[in-house]
Amino acid sequence: MIRATINVGASVLLLGPVRGLLADAVPVAATLDAFQPEAVGAGVAAEELGGLVEYFVESAADPVVPLAPTELSEVKGLVRFGEVRVPNPAFLEAIRWGRAAGVPVTALDPGEEEAADLFAEHIGYVELVRRTVREHRLGRDPPKPSSAEAFALDWDRSIGGGRGSRRLAAARDGHLARSVGALAQGRRRLAVLVDRERFESVQRLLQGGPAA
Repeated sequence: MIRATINVGASVLLLGPVRGLLADAVPVAATLDAFQPEAVGAGVAAEELGGLVEYFVESAADPVVPLAPTELSEVKGLVRFGEVRVPNPAFLEAIRWGRAAGVPVTALDPGEEEAADLFAEHIGYVELVRRTVREHRLGRDPPKPSSAEAFALDWDRSIGGGRGSRRLAAARDGHLARSVGALAQGRRRLAVLVDRERFESVQRLLQGGPAA
C-alpha cells in the first residue's frame, strides 16, 4: 500500500491501497493507530459510504454482492496476486477503525447527483461507446503485469484513457481535494484513503499542483 504525508495546514496521511486486495487492507488499522488522525476521509460518495456502514460494518452477515461483468473480470485478474474481497476491504477497515477509535470517517467524493452531472458533462456519446468497447476488451483479456499495483494502474489506464474520461477523473479528484481542505479546518492530522490509481493525482492536488 503506497502512502505519503502532505502538509495542507493539517498533516494528511494519504493511503493508496489496491482496490479489493486483502493484503493492502491488513495494515490499515495499524497505520491509522500509529498516525492517530483526528478524522479519516474516504474516496467514495456519501451514499456508498452509508451502504458500507449499513450492510458490511453494522450488519451481522455480509450480503451477496452482485458484480458487473467488468468488475468480475477485474477481480479475476487481480486474484493472481492474493485474496480479493468486494467491496474494498481497506475502506471497511478504515470505517471499523474509526468507529472503534471514536474518529469520524467522511466521504470525500461527489454524491450521486453531482457525479451524474459530472459524467454527463465530460463523457459524450463517442467517449461512452469507446469506454464500453474498452471494458469489453478488458473483460476478454485483462492486463497481466507482474504486481497488483501495476495491475490496478494498467486497468485504470485501459478503461479511462480517453480525453473525456481523463477530464472526468480530474474533476472527481479535484472535488476530493477540496473536500480534504474543508475537512482539515481546525484539525492537525487527517488520514485519506483513495484507490491506488488515484493516488498520484490526489497527491499532486493536495501539494498545490494540477490533477494527473
